[in-house]
Order: sequence, then structure tokens, then C-alpha cells
Amino acid sequence: MHVNRVPRARKRPALAVAGLAVTALLAGLFATAPAATAAPPQAPRAAAPACSDAYRIEQTLDGGTTWRMCWHYNTLSGLVLDDVSYQPKGEAQPIRVLTSARLAQVHVPYDDGEAEYDDVTGTDFGQALQNLKPGECPGGTIKTVKVPDMGNVKGLCTTTRARGHAYRLSDDDSTGGSGKVFSAQGKDLLVYTVNKASWYEYITEWRFASDGTITSNVGATGSLSPYDYDGTDGKGWPIGKGASAYAESHNHNVFWRLNFGLDGSPKAKVEQYDSKVTPPQGDGSPKTKTTRTPVTKELAGDIKDMRWWRVVSTAGKNKDNHPRSYEFVPGRSNKFPGRAFTKHDVYFTEYKKCEQYASDNPAANCGGTSVNKWVNGQTLKHPITWVNIGFHHIARDEDQQPMPVHWQGFSLAPRDVTAMNPLTPADLAGQNGVPRNGS
Repeated sequence: MHVNRVPRARKRPALAVAGLAVTALLAGLFATAPAATAAPPQAPRAAAPACSDAYRIEQTLDGGTTWRMCWHYNTLSGLVLDDVSYQPKGEAQPIRVLTSARLAQVHVPYDDGEAEYDDVTGTDFGQALQNLKPGECPGGTIKTVKVPDMGNVKGLCTTTRARGHAYRLSDDDSTGGSGKVFSAQGKDLLVYTVNKASWYEYITEWRFASDGTITSNVGATGSLSPYDYDGTDGKGWPIGKGASAYAESHNHNVFWRLNFGLDGSPKAKVEQYDSKVTPPQGDGSPKTKTTRTPVTKELAGDIKDMRWWRVVSTAGKNKDNHPRSYEFVPGRSNKFPGRAFTKHDVYFTEYKKCEQYASDNPAANCGGTSVNKWVNGQTLKHPITWVNIGFHHIARDEDQQPMPVHWQGFSLAPRDVTAMNPLTPADLAGQNGVPRNGS
């Protein structure tokens, strides 16, 4: 889906942007820079994000949950969210979750080995922010983004979107209940932009749910590159009449960079959990044991069945006196073994200012240009989390024209952030840790 087939993204001609200096591109200049982005927050839970109204997003959702955050725009990675906090009903103050969150790379190698791109750092991804029409942001607001050398772009949508059931409980006699049915429909705060990289158009989407869940997805759409209709069997797929127009297959390896600030502190712990199932003996049932492994040093981690990680607050606990944390829930992923930095699904590295992009990192003297080079045994005190979700794109007839969106992403699920479901109905609020009679 790229115009020119060259070995690496750094050599790929960029889209024409008048007056764009190379030094500005490498530095990733901020088009908008609210004061909150200068340093990770050190103070405990502030009442509101430290940015002006123009760069603030605030939305109250079903059940009384309020999300607050700042945003700014980076000429390489595009949309950056800062100072993200979550305040469900019953909490007197917002709970800080993320200091910053953004894309860290979209790595696109082609199956024939003749082309490989780093779309965030090697194209005009950040510069090519797209104007959005009102119909693309139903019921919401399109914010204006100041993009250097491009001017004002109406390119940031904030809206809400229905997600279906938030919960349902038939509280009947079988569970010792009241006979009531408790049910609620939920909505998410949706924040997104569209950035163009040659023939691709990437939708970068963040969703914030009323139960505290954060989901990020990247959707690739636009058009298949007409310059890549030269594949062969095993490396492409015919999308023209008969055995013609073989669209070259390729991977999308999308990376995110997450800087947690749980309860207002950059310090956090990382834990890995693994569950092992033993087969039944005789007429018995299988047994499952879950073990916790503290991740005290930098880690390149691999997704496995019944394995998960969480980032744990060192500065705050919920009303049950349990440390707050967020658990990683990866979406479907095709791991790409062709490059060292794409061989792992998640990385935890100690914070270092120059470590900004998972590959093709432009900062000099940073101990290597890709995230795998930064996992070198440092003790984790201020962990940065890198998430890698891959997709192997083998084109199909239906990919033309235009190409339907294909999504890849992950979620962050709250674990012990609140003592109960933050949407708990008043009639059930007294059941925290209390066994039900008759259940």
C-alpha cells in the first residue's frame, strides 16, 4: 500500500509538505504543547488536568463516571493523550491512570522482502492529519489541531458511542435475591484521529468506558497500493479477474507507548501472572494454580495462554485496601518474527527520555534504535510499557475499493481500582464481599 518499493522507511520519499525541515521531523515537534506535558506528574491526584480548555477533554458517562484528560499533537506520532484520569461515582477525587499514551510505530514489512516501512517515523504520518467531516463524528465535537507547516486541521473527534450491556443480573430466588432484574446499557467516550501514510489511512482510536476500561485500536483503511499488484503465489493474492493483479501481502506491526501515572506517581510495580492446569486424576476434575512473578527488571514478554501482566500503583489503594492496578488484555495478534523488535508482544523498560519509538527511533546516543535494545537489565522504578499487536494482511477482492477498515489493538482493564463494580446499583451496594444467602 506504499508508493515506492524501497528497503527501509527512512529512505522512502515522504508526501509533499511545503517547508517541512528534516530537523523538525526528527525532533517530533509538538503542534500543541499544554504545560502538563513537560514532566510526569509527581503530586497525588489533582482535581483537574493541568491544561487549558482548548486541550482538555472531559466527559461524564452512564452511571456517573467522568473521564478527564489533556491532549497535544506530535508531528511524528500524531495524537498524544496526557494526564488521563478516571472518576467513578463514590470517588471524591479523580484517579490518575496514565501520564501519556500514544502510537510508537507502525512497522510494515512486505512478504517479498523488497520493501519495509516505519510509517510513524518514516512517512508524513503526523503531518498528514486528515480533516474530518461532521458525519464522521456523530453527536460529538471536532477539535481543531494546529499542525506545523499545514495550518489548522479539523482532525480530532471526541464523542460517545453505545457499547451494549454494561451489566445484567437476574436477582432471583435461585441466588437468594430480590427477584429484580438489574440491567444497564453503556456508553464509551471515543477519541480519534485519521492520519494518512501514502495509500493507507490510519484511524487511531481511544475508548474510555464507564467501568474504567481503556481500549485503543488502530484501523487501517484507504486503498491498496496500485504499485504493489506484482505479488506471486505464496506472497500475494489475486484481486483482479482470474490470476491477475496479485496484491503483495504484508504485515502491520503496531506499537503503543504507555507511561502510567497511577494515583499521580510515575513509580509503579509490574507483575506477571501464569496459570497452570493439571489434568484430572481418576474421577476428579482438573486443577488450576495461578502464580505471581514480580517483574523487577526490564522485560521483553510473550503472550501465552493463561498469562497476563498488570501495572500496580505504589501510591494508592481502593476502599478495600487493595493496591490499584491495570491489567493488559491484548487483542488478536500475528507476531512477526522477521525483526528482533517484533518478536515480543510487550516490553517493560525503565523510563529514559530519548526512548520514544519502538523502531527507527530518531534520537541519537540512545543505546540503539529499537525497543528490544533497551531491555538491558535495568531495575524497573518508573516503567514504560510498549504493546505490540501484529496483523498479517493478505488482501482479498473485498479490499477494493475503498478498503474496509481492519482493526488491531488492546485493552487496559481496571483491577481493584474500585472496591466494587463502579456501576453497582444502589440496591446492591451493600454486597461487597458478603456471601449471598441461598446461593
